[in-house]
Amino acid sequence: MTTSARPVPPTGPSGGHPPFRVGLIGYGLAGSAFHAPLIATTPGLRLDAVVTANPERREQLRREHPGARALDTPEQLLADPEALDLVVIASPNRTHAPLARAALTAGLATVVDKPLAGTAAEAGALCALAESSGTLLTVFQNRRWDGDFLTAARLVREGALGRVHRFESRFERFRPKPKAGWRELADPAEVGGTFYDLGSHLVDQALTLFGPADTVYAEIDIRRDGAVVDDDAFLALTHADGTRSHLWTSAVAPLVGPHLRVLGDTAGYVKWGMDPQEAALRSGLRPDPAAATPWGTEDPARDGVLGTDESAVTVPTDPGDYPAFYAGVAAALATPGTPPPVDPRDAVAALTVLEAARASAATGTTVRLG
Repeated sequence: MTTSARPVPPTGPSGGHPPFRVGLIGYGLAGSAFHAPLIATTPGLRLDAVVTANPERREQLRREHPGARALDTPEQLLADPEALDLVVIASPNRTHAPLARAALTAGLATVVDKPLAGTAAEAGALCALAESSGTLLTVFQNRRWDGDFLTAARLVREGALGRVHRFESRFERFRPKPKAGWRELADPAEVGGTFYDLGSHLVDQALTLFGPADTVYAEIDIRRDGAVVDDDAFLALTHADGTRSHLWTSAVAPLVGPHLRVLGDTAGYVKWGMDPQEAALRSGLRPDPAAATPWGTEDPARDGVLGTDESAVTVPTDPGDYPAFYAGVAAALATPGTPPPVDPRDAVAALTVLEAARASAATGTTVRLG
């Protein structure tokens, strides 16, 4: 899992070897706005081929990445595994597990967009396959590199809040009308809805900060007229260290709450508004080390505050760093034994929590893990 089955390429111009050749499956929002730009701007990686049969997306690919080959199917991409070093899966959720299995079986290092799979069991089987073959597998949990999350993690690490007893995080939006697309389909195999889509981020952040959860309580609802998948959810985790995480995901929040609130026994940290990197990528901006303003820099007007109601100070938000994920992938490919940027076993842990949350919501009870 931490080493690639493929040998490091021979000496070349980029960090001692030629750029690793990347095949990307999917050129929708995830592929075109997140993965392709980050791959293309990461030293040591080259976007070599993209799977998309959609004519409009092919034209978009030609404009944005003229050096990348366009392929119709994943089968075409995987037919010649020797032509690639890394496969990135950014296709609909239901395809994550089978495509990752096919890529790993072909001996190709693999990045999978979250969620890694539809179930913890499927995710665990992928981890076992990667481990048994010594092939790199990692999961695109980009929200670990949100600027506000990096800031909160630093404040916790430095002891600026004292002993933390509560972590609150929200991914709330106001989209009262369902939109066409696989995320709105009722079939559980699609792994649609906001609960898995955004809950994968929320739970991953909570577990990353405070470790394993002992208990899970959840409320999961369908609130929009005409909707057939969840669009409003609340999760309460009690971590093994006693910290409680309260997590919200919603498409029906006309007034959103603070994105992060972390409460300790000496101080709290509150931050409103989302990290700017997604909006920047979707608008066509790209990471550029030569830019006057560092990538991921937050507008100071949106910085969070640290302290108490009687005494609080503004805290500059650490720059967000989505490019760090693919820099970590490139490092793991170049040096066998280097850990991937996200341990795929973390995705199994998050999916285990999400499954427990579904059971909790169905029964109205608190579910104990382990």
